Amino acid sequence: MLKEISIAEAMRKLPSIIYDVEAGMPVRLTRRGKPVAVVLAINEYQRSEPEKEGFWDAFMAFRKTLEKENIEQSESDSDNAC
Repeated sequence: MLKEISIAEAMRKLPSIIYDVEAGMPVRLTRRGKPVAVVLAINEYQRSEPEKEGFWDAFMAFRKTLEKENIEQSESDSDNAC
């Protein structure tokens, strides 16, 4: 169950809110009765983030795609590469 509190109350009770969040109870913050943010435990946040691929991993995946499709880089293409 999502606990909901105002930003003003959250400012007064921040340590208590952090304990609740760490215990697995996310908190929805409201401003004038409207939801504006959610406080999550770090493990919940990390689970919701898409895994980011590094440049080198993306480049190697691209190269494998080229190999599978039998696309070759010509000499003129490599001469123009940065």
